[in-house]
Amino acid sequence: MYLDNMPKPFGKMVYRCIGCGRSYDIHNFIYTCPSCKSLLRIENKEFDKLKQKTGSQWTQVFDARIKPKEYKLMGIFRFHELILPIIPIEDIIYLGEGNTPVVEANDELSTWVGCKFFVKMEGLNPSASFKDRGMASAISYLNHVIRVKDLDNVLGICASTGDTSAAAALYMSYLPKSKVKSVVLLPEGKVTPQQLSQPLGSGAIVIELPGVFDDCMEIVEELANDYNVFLLNSKNPVRIQGQKTYAYEVAQQLDWDLSDLVVVVPVGNAGNITAIMEGFVDLYELGIVDELPAILAVQSYHADPVVKWMETGKYQPMSVKPSVAQAAMIGDPVSFPKVARLVAEHFSDRFHAIAVTEDEIMEGMLMANRHGHVVCTQGGESIAGLKKALKQGIIKASARFVVNSTSHQLKFASFQQMYFDNRFDPEYEINPKDSFKNSPIRMEAKASVIADFLGLQRK
Repeated sequence: MYLDNMPKPFGKMVYRCIGCGRSYDIHNFIYTCPSCKSLLRIENKEFDKLKQKTGSQWTQVFDARIKPKEYKLMGIFRFHELILPIIPIEDIIYLGEGNTPVVEANDELSTWVGCKFFVKMEGLNPSASFKDRGMASAISYLNHVIRVKDLDNVLGICASTGDTSAAAALYMSYLPKSKVKSVVLLPEGKVTPQQLSQPLGSGAIVIELPGVFDDCMEIVEELANDYNVFLLNSKNPVRIQGQKTYAYEVAQQLDWDLSDLVVVVPVGNAGNITAIMEGFVDLYELGIVDELPAILAVQSYHADPVVKWMETGKYQPMSVKPSVAQAAMIGDPVSFPKVARLVAEHFSDRFHAIAVTEDEIMEGMLMANRHGHVVCTQGGESIAGLKKALKQGIIKASARFVVNSTSHQLKFASFQQMYFDNRFDPEYEINPKDSFKNSPIRMEAKASVIADFLGLQRK
């Protein structure tokens, strides 16, 4: 085994069924157990060998990779041994993902929310969302398998509400066009123009279907089960491996001290919250951190099956209503079984969930962006959830908080404008407040007129 600052392939990776426990070859394109149809997770059968290093030795390895000689280790593969250690460096696809900053909220925003907190700016990834973490992992894996098996004509496909399609199309476009083709399925009319432009710009085949994300996902799952395609949704566990690096980075940015930490995560298809919890468990099991953080899952009332599960103890898929947090508008999260298992095994006393209104989501986004951030509606959802959880006493303001803003503000500029113009359809149940509105002001092109308007005094 090779454990050094410059990693080499190591380990025996398999798909492990979370239902019947059977294992399958990591190089196969499978997404549910062929035997019992349960979800799969990725397991390194030699994970325990990593324990030959102490926790402090691992921190030295990962810290040294912040400025590596090999540029491909500057992104998520800085944590090579914890993601897909079977992949050699030459097969890694690095487009600048990862290393997103944690930005402290200023005093005004902190006062409005009710505590000091940090926002991790996932919108600063290449395609402007956290999905790039999973795609860097998935497409590096695909690049590796194409080389190992000498494959041609591989079709990568995903269902999306916007961010997944943008990331999938971007990373697939980096591979040779003679080898791969990218296809995305979107719910017609339910993706912002900015998000729709991204897969189109990357050259993907974009197919619009009637309905919502769940309808698109059902078709994609059928295609993945019955046809030879490479699934790019988070149901594919190689996606989850890359998204675990969010947890690794948060820990590293906090100097590996997770005491009294609460990580706030918006929940849609539940792949990201699964990855984040799995990532923290990895660090805990390796002795890199001394304790696990608490998790606050946030959903809109228009799509809150995880919140209802926490409230009632029973999981029930639901029909969703339109939400400005489009990535979270999912009534039957495909990764929920993994969430339930992680909560039962590791987070039983430190997993919380809360639902927020559409008004609260928009106000959370607008308020954050007025105070120095570039958060999306899902980021606004997280901030609104933190504010509400504090008010309800679910968590204490004395804790430390990192809020996940999953994508960039500009992807949801149309929702911001709809808010300013009060043009939301009634089904969104949004009533804009004048205090949050903003619009351009037409004026005569004279400095004196503008100065008078602004109340400026001559020097």
